[in-house]
Amino acid sequence: MGHCWSKGCICCHKINNGDGDMSNSQSEHVKCICKCDSVHQVNTIQKWEEKLHEATKQDKIIIVNFCSSWCSPSKSIAPIYCDLADRYSSVIFLSIDTNELRELSSSWEVKSTPTFFFLKDGRQLDKLVGADKLELEKKTAYVISIANGSDQTR
Repeated sequence: MGHCWSKGCICCHKINNGDGDMSNSQSEHVKCICKCDSVHQVNTIQKWEEKLHEATKQDKIIIVNFCSSWCSPSKSIAPIYCDLADRYSSVIFLSIDTNELRELSSSWEVKSTPTFFFLKDGRQLDKLVGADKLELEKKTAYVISIANGSDQTR
């Protein structure tokens, strides 16, 4: 399903020059990612490390959404991601804007958005690239089931 490879902004028609500057005569860049109380926005490496430590200490799964505010598929899947976060309170849901934390996005080799990582004890259990609602729901349920010891076939 859809994922963004380009560097243009859908919501305010600005162009990312690759150096972090969004240039255009339009007003300031608008954040387009859905924000809900169940999804933690990570905008610093320190917060990332805190959430990893918290999940490990509490024996919880982390699901990370590497997204971009200018990416239409990132915007379209955000409400579904929020719904999953509301449904699975035993999981830590994180959202990282790739433009805000480029070094973290690069270290996880995020090539397009949205990209979802499913982590346990800091290790990757699974990955999903693109805004495929059914696959996101399926992988979320599967990762939770294997973490709870009820491994079932996909």
